Amino acid sequence: MVRLSMKAVLATDYGPPENYVVGNVPVPSPGPGQLLVRIAAASINPADVVLPSGAYRDVTPLDFPHVPGNDFAGTVVETGPGVTAFRAGDEIFGQAVPRVLRAMAGATRPSLSTGSLAEYAVFEADTPLLAHRPPNLSVADAAALATTGLTARALILTAQPKAGGTALVVGATGGVGTALVPLLAAAGVTVIATATAEDAGLLHDLGAADTIGYTDTYPDGVDAAFNLAVPDDQLATIAAAVRPGGQLLTITYPLPQQNRHDIDVKFVLDLDGALGGMREVAEAAASGALPATISRRYSLDEGPQACADFVRKHTTGKLVVTV
Repeated sequence: MVRLSMKAVLATDYGPPENYVVGNVPVPSPGPGQLLVRIAAASINPADVVLPSGAYRDVTPLDFPHVPGNDFAGTVVETGPGVTAFRAGDEIFGQAVPRVLRAMAGATRPSLSTGSLAEYAVFEADTPLLAHRPPNLSVADAAALATTGLTARALILTAQPKAGGTALVVGATGGVGTALVPLLAAAGVTVIATATAEDAGLLHDLGAADTIGYTDTYPDGVDAAFNLAVPDDQLATIAAAVRPGGQLLTITYPLPQQNRHDIDVKFVLDLDGALGGMREVAEAAASGALPATISRRYSLDEGPQACADFVRKHTTGKLVVTV
């Protein structure tokens, strides 16, 4: 296979996603333990716009041009030496962070890539965050569920909610929220979810018993609160909704400060797949327990617009780029 160049979404310097372009760069080659994948679909995540913004340039400086993209679904076209778990022709999906984030990736078997908003990308093969895509899971749904499914499952397994309990989900209309709500509902939990009036119907369809507006007062005495959107300095109002002895779980940076000592506060991030990796996400998605919610789809040529919309517009579920 002769590979000279490929089309990719590119950040050519630090700046907003409106500055991204679609251009040609060399197709990456897989080294030992790596896979070359022909990308079929990718979904947008915060890192795709935060890293190129320059917000963390002192800690994680980028080389340009930078290809964003963490989540993907595609076909293995070549394997490097030592790869045994996958072979050319396999349909796979998963999550992999840019190589510049190696220090923040999984400690034992990190999942790194060259960026999935491209026609091709190289991934590490030996990681729990890649898996074979089930035949009944579309490429778009697989790309939408990689990070969201992994995170939603980690939240459920950390919280261990009990049937008959109550949960407040803040940020329920986002990618993780639309994956978490049906898992909570299936566990027998009464879910109260934040949502716009336009998204209320969707949240009810996903299993929420009630929805409240973003500026409404949170209910009192819930067993668990899940923060999927609010920064640390605003957690106190969410914590106040939790009964003594209850739980507050958050996935947003910075790490939470303990502002109540009568509840269990946890930051949940499982990049090692210790609570289950992409294989478990695949199984849950294939069974119908973990649905994908996709609000908008874009072509690769529209990839910069997808990144800009992620920042500038209200997003329900995931934005997916098909390649």
